[in-house]
Amino acid sequence: MSTGTEYQYHKKPEIWGGIECTINRVEDEFRDQLEYAGHYKRLGDIQQFADLGIRKIRYPVLWEYHEPTEDTEIDWQWSTEQLDLIKMQGITPIAGLLHHGSGPAFTDLLDEEFPGKLAAYAGKVATQFPWLEYYTPVNEPLTTARFSGLYGLWYPHRSSDWEFAKMFINQVKGIVLSMMEIRKVNPSAKLVQTEDLCKVHSTPLLSYQASFENKRRWLTYDLLCGKLDQQHPLWKYFIGKGIKVEALEFFLENACPPDIMGFNYYVTSERYLDENLDNFPRHTHGGNGKHHYADTEAVRVGKTVGLSFLLQEAWDRYGLPMAITECHLNCTREEQLRWFKENWDACCGLCEKGVDIRAVTAWALLGAYDWNSVLTEHNRHYEPGVFDIRNDKLRATSVAKMIRSLANTGTFEHPLVSEKGWWGRQSVSSPGIATYSNVQTPPVLIIGRSGTLGSAFMKICETRHIPYVALTRADVDILNEESIRSVIEKYKPWAIINAAGYVRVDDAELNRDECFAINATAPGLLAKCCHERDIRFMTFSSDLVFDGDKKTPYHEADQVMPLNVYGSSKVEGEKLVLAANPGSLVIRTSAFFGPWDRYNFVYAVLDALEKERPFYMPHDVIVSPTYVPDLANTSMDLFIDEEKGTWHLTNEGLLTWANFAEAIADRSCHKKNTLVAKSLIEMGWQAQRPLYSALESEKGIMMPSIHNALERYFEERAV
Repeated sequence: MSTGTEYQYHKKPEIWGGIECTINRVEDEFRDQLEYAGHYKRLGDIQQFADLGIRKIRYPVLWEYHEPTEDTEIDWQWSTEQLDLIKMQGITPIAGLLHHGSGPAFTDLLDEEFPGKLAAYAGKVATQFPWLEYYTPVNEPLTTARFSGLYGLWYPHRSSDWEFAKMFINQVKGIVLSMMEIRKVNPSAKLVQTEDLCKVHSTPLLSYQASFENKRRWLTYDLLCGKLDQQHPLWKYFIGKGIKVEALEFFLENACPPDIMGFNYYVTSERYLDENLDNFPRHTHGGNGKHHYADTEAVRVGKTVGLSFLLQEAWDRYGLPMAITECHLNCTREEQLRWFKENWDACCGLCEKGVDIRAVTAWALLGAYDWNSVLTEHNRHYEPGVFDIRNDKLRATSVAKMIRSLANTGTFEHPLVSEKGWWGRQSVSSPGIATYSNVQTPPVLIIGRSGTLGSAFMKICETRHIPYVALTRADVDILNEESIRSVIEKYKPWAIINAAGYVRVDDAELNRDECFAINATAPGLLAKCCHERDIRFMTFSSDLVFDGDKKTPYHEADQVMPLNVYGSSKVEGEKLVLAANPGSLVIRTSAFFGPWDRYNFVYAVLDALEKERPFYMPHDVIVSPTYVPDLANTSMDLFIDEEKGTWHLTNEGLLTWANFAEAIADRSCHKKNTLVAKSLIEMGWQAQRPLYSALESEKGIMMPSIHNALERYFEERAV
């Protein structure tokens, strides 16, 4: 087995980074992840990558971007500037030339000349950047061939075994020829070859199909290492599908083993095949011409073997240095932390056994777009990565803190990381309740368990497996410092969420002292006690801190000017909280509604419509309604990210109360004749309200649209 010259056994892997940089083609449209992410135009990204402490970065020098037309004169300016910055920061780039692409418009994966054309481009890259040492000429050729040649999802949209085989052979030949051209310029250039680290499990009936796919999963490395000879179990497969003998013999004569085998491991990498179609969603259904079956994530049925097992398989098979070249999870923040840490720990454990694992790569540094549809839809669905870029700036998430800690010390501690991720729990389809009584992890303390927000946080903590303790006023007197300190001492939380509040806006006009005590004094005391113990603290404020004179959505920095007692109490609460504990997170939100209680506008409208009684609402008050599940989940992510200060969180969009009521009636298929629109003055409310109080965040957080949220409200209500 290879020991490598730059690796010593028993040491921990390095931390590398990578940018989701796919330029893929769907029909005649090229879709560029770096354009979506704003990386081409935004300054300062490289510096923030460097601040993470990463040693190497998978960085794109992509063919489609630099040579969109044949024989064009390439403008290297942008790549030169970026690669120079990377080098100046002491980071080693791994240049990627083709990433899930089919090449520029003048070629495609079925083109006989594709390998030579790619190699010619690779030679130009090496000539322009002779100092580049590490290359990935083609990312995941087997995966790309499957998606383009078997499933028809990506260009050139084919679906046959012959076309799959041809696309695959072309890509791997392109890798070999590219490395030949690169090594003419830099003989010490190294190949970092990436591929999905997959494994297929199945029912007994489909074991033959699983066996075939488990042989197929090694094809990229088998070809490059000169292992695919006439004794190889898939030699006859290729010949039978029309691949010529000399095409396969090329790899025996020109072996190009990777210097580092790069494995990309996702929660979806292990698959399970099952002929019992009724047990699985329709989108998983497929077949092979012999049997119809579902192809689903193995984790959904508890059939995975895990990263350690799969890496050991690869080590035993090839004995070459390895790295995890993509480690990413599209999920809630704590699950992202758990996934990376679990994979890191697995790699560290193998290193201690003498397995040569060079690195674990924090993939999708800038997040990714539209991978929820495997890039087939162009809806700009964004999933954050190490950074969240929705404000066209890099906002470091808690994953960035983890990466920095692992890169610098090899360790990372957080109360939520000690919990198992959803993929590792007994029931992944219905996560178990995570309460303080059945876990040893320090909990989140939720103040106000009987209210709308408190109930919502209890639900999402259970779903996200975040240990919590939820308290009522009978459990803690939030106007008494000693009582607060007592519950902190008892439960030893790492964080406190204040979901309690005085919410009766009109009654507050006659109960000023009580309103201020609950909305201002109590949050201030909680913030103070948290500051004393270095405990994270989050509380909630309102859109009613504004007077409505502004006719565009209010941002966090806009001057507060409340019109009523309730709004004034929230302003005072914000001041007391941030003065006592500047690290606190204050969420301003608006007009929230949710499926888990009856105390909201949507329920009130539906109740009136169903009973055919009049419902009165103002037609001249503009708000930004907020779906409680979205509010709770997004604010929890920010909380885990250790954000502080004031943030606005509402669903995207704004409308009048009357428009909102009409949308509710339309969606529920009720007649609108009992909806009665009035002016704000005609409503006769005790407390004065702003005519305009829509909120918007200038800090880049965007939640789904109001109409999307309303649709999900009805889906949840039906359940």
